Amino acid sequence: MPSSLQSEQSRLSLLGARLFIVLPGKERPNGWLALGSRLSGQPYTPRDLRFLENMCDQASIAIERVQTVAHLERRILEMNALTRVSQGVNVTLTFDDVLELIYVQTAQIIPTSHFHITLYNKDSDYFYYGFCLEKNERIQERENLPFSKNSGLGPEVIRKSRPVITQDYLRECQARGHTPILENVFAWMGVPLNAGALSIGALSVGSRDGSIVYTRGQLELLQAIADQTAGAIVKARLLEETQKRAHQLSTLNEITRQLTSTLDLDLLLQNILENAVGILNCEAGSLFLVDEQTGELVFKVTVGPVATNLIGKRLPPGTGIVGRAVETRGPVIENEDQLATSRFKGVDQQTGFVSRSLMAVPLQVKDRVTGVVEVINRRDGLPFVQDDQTLLTAFAGQAAVGIENARLFTLTDQELAARVEELSVMQRIDRELNASLEMDRAMRITLDWALRQSGAEAGLIGMLAEENLRVMSDVGFDEYIAGLSDRTMKVDLPSMTKALESGLPQQASVAASKDKLLSASHTQMVIPIRRETAVIGLLFLESTNDSQVDIEFLTRLTDHAAIAISNAQLYGEVQRANLAKSDFVSFVAHELKNPMTSIKGYTELLAGGAVGQINEMQTNFLHTIKSNVERMSTLVSDLNDNAKIEAGRLRFEYKATSAADLVDEVVRTMKRQIDDRKQTLEILIPGNLPPMWSDRIRVGQVLTNLLSNAYKYTPESGMLQIGVEESENHWDADGAPRVIHLWVKDDGIGLTVEDQQKMFQKFFRSDDPKAREAPGTGLGLNITKSLVEMQGGRIWFESEYRKGTTFHFTVPVAEG
Repeated sequence: MPSSLQSEQSRLSLLGARLFIVLPGKERPNGWLALGSRLSGQPYTPRDLRFLENMCDQASIAIERVQTVAHLERRILEMNALTRVSQGVNVTLTFDDVLELIYVQTAQIIPTSHFHITLYNKDSDYFYYGFCLEKNERIQERENLPFSKNSGLGPEVIRKSRPVITQDYLRECQARGHTPILENVFAWMGVPLNAGALSIGALSVGSRDGSIVYTRGQLELLQAIADQTAGAIVKARLLEETQKRAHQLSTLNEITRQLTSTLDLDLLLQNILENAVGILNCEAGSLFLVDEQTGELVFKVTVGPVATNLIGKRLPPGTGIVGRAVETRGPVIENEDQLATSRFKGVDQQTGFVSRSLMAVPLQVKDRVTGVVEVINRRDGLPFVQDDQTLLTAFAGQAAVGIENARLFTLTDQELAARVEELSVMQRIDRELNASLEMDRAMRITLDWALRQSGAEAGLIGMLAEENLRVMSDVGFDEYIAGLSDRTMKVDLPSMTKALESGLPQQASVAASKDKLLSASHTQMVIPIRRETAVIGLLFLESTNDSQVDIEFLTRLTDHAAIAISNAQLYGEVQRANLAKSDFVSFVAHELKNPMTSIKGYTELLAGGAVGQINEMQTNFLHTIKSNVERMSTLVSDLNDNAKIEAGRLRFEYKATSAADLVDEVVRTMKRQIDDRKQTLEILIPGNLPPMWSDRIRVGQVLTNLLSNAYKYTPESGMLQIGVEESENHWDADGAPRVIHLWVKDDGIGLTVEDQQKMFQKFFRSDDPKAREAPGTGLGLNITKSLVEMQGGRIWFESEYRKGTTFHFTVPVAEG
């Protein structure tokens, strides 16, 4: 048997081959023709042998031709495949499309049932399938999942950057100390994907068909495909990564804009976490804030299929990767091969969520960590890498500023709300303090609010008198106050002494001290009541608890109280001065009335000739004396009324009064003066007028004053008018519903616009020369206005310069 056929000896023996005729080739035999013994049992003759040799020569030539054609066809197919790969990778930009193209072209020229493109991530030192096809079906769920360097033969090809070919995959894995990851694969070969001097991955094929044998030529062809596609894979990955990072940066800019557009902290935290999970394309995430008091990490927001019942839960400082992120003030990454020993594993069990990869980045403002953003599991199955960490760190920096702004805004808003509330309370206190000018009431109000706002159980407030404190109001110190003489206590408590000496509020713990008024007291507060630089009083509070009190509020309260107290003191002094003035004016008026009455009486007797006939000059002198006495009497009467009004001593005797009778009475008393000036008086009074509820004398005084002014400031032969009507009260919404409306009209000199603004002022006299011709005190209209308003009415006027004036006033209708 020829030596080249020794490997087939067993099969040839079964066939009973005895004659072997070579199929000659140019350099080596193309094959052999093997025949058994002749059926006749006769040996082969030389003729037979020559025939067989000639036939084999011809057959060999034919076989060579066929092999040459087949080889050319295969080479053409291989070249076409390589050309299509080359063309495809130059026009295909999508990473996944590049991998799909490599598989399709490779499968056309190399028989395969298993095709893998294994890639290597150098930064994180792990391997993963970029493309996985087994049993002629693509398995995408196995793609992008990291596996160890000892899994299969792909990592071996990448690490050594050398091809591997074997006809027994399982035995080859065992020989190299690797764990097989493919089942029932016989022939297998893999070549490195070389981009320059760097192996970025491996291209491998395998077959479940035991008859398939991979050759060196196929290995070279596979390497040629790998060489052409390695660069395309690098470019596609760079393009995909660039597009991904550009999108992430664009998203980051948009997110940054969004973060600055809201100051609602809860909404902001939700947006931060949702955007952090979205920008890194993760499955889930959590956001924690650091409790500044305890250092604990508080779940604030969760996204994804993690347990929502974790919100509000607290983690002790240092727990898990979020705790380490706070402690190290830097990002922490834990990928799947690290999670077995992770300190965060217990929290994962609480959520019921399987974590393959975790990344936590602290939220820092200056040197202070305010929280942590944690993202879980990239959706593409890959672990977190340095680029992810850089991106999330940049995002976290913006988010931390947004959170700090929202926190400061919330604090500012809360402080503003508290300040507004305090101002509102202070406004209420001011209204109560200013509602009355009584010092005792101001003291009670101040003490009540101090107790209400401080929560103290007992307190007192008083005014300083030399070295003592005169207690004006107290609560809770009944037994102590009862033992004081004239409610005056010595300022001998240490806290009171310090407040008095320094002029500053004092708060002291007196739980173990005897210097207190209540034996159960724990805290004392003393607030000096200051007026300018002087302490005029003290607010003293005692509380049975140790809670902190807003001393600043109490200080502002006493400042406002000091103003009210000072106003009350000033008001008291003014009242006393008014009373003294009223008493003096009343005394003077009384003392002047008697001599004026005598002067007027004797003047009238002399003028009437009671003591003899008088001449014309004497008559004129007596008329002058009488006129000035009447003027003086009016002045004294006006001063007396004004003093009583200011002092609040003017008394009214209200009763139902007939307006018609009152008008008639006033007209009769003044008829002679009106007739002397040849003026015409028109009276407009309807019948059946209801009575007024008023002081008859005072309403008569008002009407007399107005009519007197009308005839004095109206030239001779002028027109005067008095009118009365019942009407709804259109002039005073807060007054009586129905009133008697009275008016006095004239066509006299009228008033300028400037004078109209000052008409009811005390002692006002117009600068108009014609107005100055008539005598007056400037008190009449002011007294008239007070008399009308004190009886529940209203007074007003209309006037046109040099055309006349009309004065109106109202008096309530008497009920029933």
